[in-house]
Amino acid sequence: MRHLFSLIGRFRTDRNGNIAVIFAIALLPILTAVGCAVDYSLATRMRAKLQAAADAASVASISQKSPGYTAAAAMTGDGSVSAAVTDANNVFNGNMNAVTGYSNLSVTSTVTRTGTTLTSNVQFSANVPVVFMKVVGYTSLTVTGSSKSSASLPLYLDFYLMLDVSGSMGLPSTDNEQTRLSAVNPDNYANYPTGCTLACHFATQDVCGNSGQKYPTNNYCMGYPITRVSYSGYKQLLQNNSGHLPNSMVSGLPDSLYSTLSPVSSCSTDGTDSCIQLRADAVGYAVTQLFVTANATKTVTNQFRIGLYPFIRYLYAYFALTSSINGSPTNSSTINYAAANLASQLDTNINSNLGSGGTHFENAFPSMNTIISSVGNGSASNNTLPYVFLITDGAQDPQVKALNGGGWSGSNHATTLDPTALCKPLKDRGIIISVLYVPYQPIQNPNPSFAGNEDGFANSNIADIPASLQACASPKFFFTANTPADITTALNAMFNQALVTAHITN
Repeated sequence: MRHLFSLIGRFRTDRNGNIAVIFAIALLPILTAVGCAVDYSLATRMRAKLQAAADAASVASISQKSPGYTAAAAMTGDGSVSAAVTDANNVFNGNMNAVTGYSNLSVTSTVTRTGTTLTSNVQFSANVPVVFMKVVGYTSLTVTGSSKSSASLPLYLDFYLMLDVSGSMGLPSTDNEQTRLSAVNPDNYANYPTGCTLACHFATQDVCGNSGQKYPTNNYCMGYPITRVSYSGYKQLLQNNSGHLPNSMVSGLPDSLYSTLSPVSSCSTDGTDSCIQLRADAVGYAVTQLFVTANATKTVTNQFRIGLYPFIRYLYAYFALTSSINGSPTNSSTINYAAANLASQLDTNINSNLGSGGTHFENAFPSMNTIISSVGNGSASNNTLPYVFLITDGAQDPQVKALNGGGWSGSNHATTLDPTALCKPLKDRGIIISVLYVPYQPIQNPNPSFAGNEDGFANSNIADIPASLQACASPKFFFTANTPADITTALNAMFNQALVTAHITN
């Protein structure tokens, strides 16, 4: 018995083998924890796939050129965009169709337009089945998530181009072009025996009477017709006739000139033999390039509208605001053709829409303020944001010429515009004014005895012009172009600046 009691005592105090017992007791929770980690890892990977699908759906539903983006851009107010919701759901489901390992998938997409902001929100939930967690009473894990994206909608912008087509814009575009014209121009020879550099655009009248011309022209001013034909061809005509035009041509000018020398309707490049480029030509060419930029930049149909509004004494709609800016410059029904032929609007003294003589900012700005009937924020096609692009040499001249050969009145001494009286009323309405200053080229060989020293006043006024135009322009919207190429570059810069500023403002 003593031995038996001794064995029992030893058994009671023996600790050998406890680790096995402890492991056996701990095995179940250890296996449960490992199983939970495996199940959770599988659920996490499934959630990542669902999240990727949601991200793709929220971004794609409002991406440019998507059905939802196009539909939202066409809306005239705020609200839900059903086309974008459908697109988001389709993208999400398309990404998850080949994926298995989940059940009870639920996806909810909302796409809303608020002003010029488009917001997409895709939310999802799904059940992922478990294996190990069943021992603790779970049959699945629920995973949820969401993805939110936003995009800026395209802004609908109107560009009103105020185009100075007064006499000074009929000057050749460069000094070299002035030299070429003065060498062959018979106009006003009595006052400019070294050659007139201002292309005279008036029709038959006293200004270009034969008594003042270098050779008989049947009272025609020749400055403009000469710029529309071959320079070498015209010089050859003069050389063949001892410095005059042939007598057979004089009675029918300019038609007879054009029948002898093939004319061009516009002159897009300076220094070419086919024409002499005027500043109005350079501006017109730059506007045609603006159409190219606008067409390449637009993201929705009819996003931009452009109108051409030349002015001399009056401002009028040479080509009213239109979104059809992708026409042919050789088709006379398009705004592209109108821009390319801007020089045709130079002062002819017969166009009652423009009037004649001087440069009348005091009439042009109030007229433009009336033409722009409403100022929107650019959020919709019926809520457009207006920009005024003023393209000018900045010289204001208050003189007036009666139409069809009538007399002159008013001072012909050039001044500058009044930015407070003329520009501020438009800016106070929220209209942005962008100014492209084409510096007034000093007139070569000025005659101080002609017309009360008109040339002298014009040349001395040049220094005062930039400050007045800069004060007229909205902040960061004053540009200068010194050459024809600069005009094209600056006009595109004005357009791009308008896009940037419009997005910041809205």
